[in-house]
Amino acid sequence: MNSSGGIRASLAGRYASALFGLAREENEIDTVAANLDSLRAALAESNDLDALIASPAMTRDDAARATQAIAREFKLHRLTANFLGVLAENGRLDQLGAASEAFATLVADHKGEARAEVTSARALSTDQLAALQKKLSARVGRDVTLDTSVDPDLLGGLKVQLGSELIDATVRTKLNTLAQAMKG
Repeated sequence: MNSSGGIRASLAGRYASALFGLAREENEIDTVAANLDSLRAALAESNDLDALIASPAMTRDDAARATQAIAREFKLHRLTANFLGVLAENGRLDQLGAASEAFATLVADHKGEARAEVTSARALSTDQLAALQKKLSARVGRDVTLDTSVDPDLLGGLKVQLGSELIDATVRTKLNTLAQAMKG
């Protein structure tokens, strides 16, 4: 289930692919991946950082200064810092989250793994995650890495995005389907 072709079709995917190529040449894939994971987590946790990255009002000079400060604060590898600089220079900082996700998918493909985004109504236990990981690995025939999130609006069940396949076993979706069927 190689999804790198689809990734490269998107703007964020093209940036991620370029970074991946450089990281592979310098044997720094894991370092850059860890840097991007840290940035992605910071974006998810900090509304201020997310607003800064997404701000269309920020000039390119301000964006360059901001990315330099971020690179220093997070002690980013040179490749990751340069990547942020390129995004800022091109007015594409808003692509950072999507590009880091695409990079993670490229890394998983490179390692012979697949990634699945799992959203559940409440946090899954370690045993539940292990069982899900085992089932998904058997389904695709390779190791699967799970990226988990919680969305209480799902009411129950879970939703799994595995490459281009969406497995939706949420209570919300089942209730919506039932409501549509009752309407006629």
